[in-house]
Amino acid sequence: MIVSIEIKSVEPLAEGAAFGPVGAYEKVIGVAHGEVDPRAAANKGIALIDKAPVNARGRVEYVTDFYILRPRDPAKGKGRILYEVNNRGRKMLFGNIADGPQGINDPQKVADLGNGFPLRQGFTIVWSGWDPDAPRANLGLGLTAPVATDGGQPIVQTVRDEFVSGTRGGALEAFKLSYEMASADGAKLTVRERQSDAPQDVAFVTVDARTIRLAADGPQGGKPKPGFLYEFTYQGTKPKVQGLGFAATRDFVSFLRHDSRALAATGGPISHALAIGFSQAGRYLRHHLTEGFNRDESGRRVFDGILSHIAGVGRLFFNVPFAQPARTNTQHEDNRAPEAWFPFSTATLEDPFSKRKGSLLRGDDSDPKLIETNTSTEYWQKGASLLTTDPLGTRDVTLPDNSRVYMIAGTQHGGRAGATTDPGPNMNPRNPHNPMPAVRALLVALDDWVTKDIAPPPSRVPTLAAGTLVEPDKTGFPAISGAAVVRVMNKVTAGDNAYRTLVCKVDADGNEVAGIRLPDIAVPLATYTGWNEYRPPYPRGELADRDGSYLVFPADKIASRYKGRGDYLGKVEAVVAQLLKDRLILQEDADRYLEKARGETRVAA
Repeated sequence: MIVSIEIKSVEPLAEGAAFGPVGAYEKVIGVAHGEVDPRAAANKGIALIDKAPVNARGRVEYVTDFYILRPRDPAKGKGRILYEVNNRGRKMLFGNIADGPQGINDPQKVADLGNGFPLRQGFTIVWSGWDPDAPRANLGLGLTAPVATDGGQPIVQTVRDEFVSGTRGGALEAFKLSYEMASADGAKLTVRERQSDAPQDVAFVTVDARTIRLAADGPQGGKPKPGFLYEFTYQGTKPKVQGLGFAATRDFVSFLRHDSRALAATGGPISHALAIGFSQAGRYLRHHLTEGFNRDESGRRVFDGILSHIAGVGRLFFNVPFAQPARTNTQHEDNRAPEAWFPFSTATLEDPFSKRKGSLLRGDDSDPKLIETNTSTEYWQKGASLLTTDPLGTRDVTLPDNSRVYMIAGTQHGGRAGATTDPGPNMNPRNPHNPMPAVRALLVALDDWVTKDIAPPPSRVPTLAAGTLVEPDKTGFPAISGAAVVRVMNKVTAGDNAYRTLVCKVDADGNEVAGIRLPDIAVPLATYTGWNEYRPPYPRGELADRDGSYLVFPADKIASRYKGRGDYLGKVEAVVAQLLKDRLILQEDADRYLEKARGETRVAA
């Protein structure tokens, strides 16, 4: 429960700019102090909660940062929360769904808010901390959680960290450990090019209890090889009670909805709460559901609707002793990090290996209305086909009425407006296709579903029945001059057993034939994929993290495909009209697509 909140500042957002009929917004920044009863049924599932220090009331305390954008005039807003789960302390909402700039945790100007979409919708937008290790610099959102001990003595456990230089985190000069080393005795650093290679011992130097680096006299002169897998095994200590992050989110959202003291933060009463999460945050929301944290300590539902974007079938390496929630499992990196385990789907199914039955949902009144959106990448890297098939990929399954799944064809993980086509460490140019027009429409659909009981569009994914869900080497991808073509995918495993995961079939252009086909796919001028491949000096043939590919059609192909710009525009108009009818894009995005098509210079006038 939330014991108290401390509001540190209230100020106009973007110098008092108006966002449509909702008008101006205010930002409210503060911290919330909470505590949980470790003996309560709602909290017993928190790992290490029995080893956390307690206060005089026998409760475990935490403090969470919060950041709220509220309509200055509550009467002009919806009175509904849109809660974005932060991603490693970062706010991702405006840089994604609002087509805004990346990396802004404290928006100051109108330009920082992109097109202002969620503000124009009238939501009260809320963020709070859940990850005790999230960076708090530049208003990053974190959680202050206690360190667990064993009767007051330090807990020590073997910890494995993986480091890869030059990919996700840029070039690494040193390796920052997830936990403090209890001792360097027995610690070991190895390196290999691929997961299938035998690890080789590497000399290292301890900088401090949380940092090591390669020995300067080693074969690389102290510099890690780009893309290679360095694994450090050591005795770690001082684990925090990380699972309190789930309780903190539950408690804070419930407080905002039901406690009269919350009016100081929200500015007005709250009728419903929606949640949205991108990538790690989407996986957090799936995990939040399965762990039972969508029911508060008084038995009330926390989130009425959830939109999880680009999570695949993942959850988090979280709510376990010595958790590492920042990790994300892909074919090359963090491949051994626990992320995906049964149950995967909202359909109730049987695990063929454990014979256990289960669903992502709990089957009671704590379940929200759930929309899951994924790009092509999540089918190649994150097992997304298991959302809508049985675990062995032999049949399509029927989802419950409160669940929808959509694949946005020809998009990559992290796709957004203004994404680069620079290949980076990859063989092919990266995919710039923006999936957010579909995500915006589906957020509106989720809001209508929750508040008006208007069902969203039917799920739209590749299926076995239609022959559009296939093995990765049977997509029908065409030969394209100069392009690297991927025919392997990341596996979802349970020990030595592997679940059968599949990907979408493609057409003669190499574009996916199923899912939500936005105009760039339905009326193409290029091939867009959800996969790419590393190039030397990175390990050749490995799937390139979560990047897609962009392969532009040659001019003669475009000239033979379209009779002229009028022909091209007519085809785009037809696709846009159908997407509008199907409620898969909004009118404002329809207008943008048509404006873009009218000025498309790659098609002759």
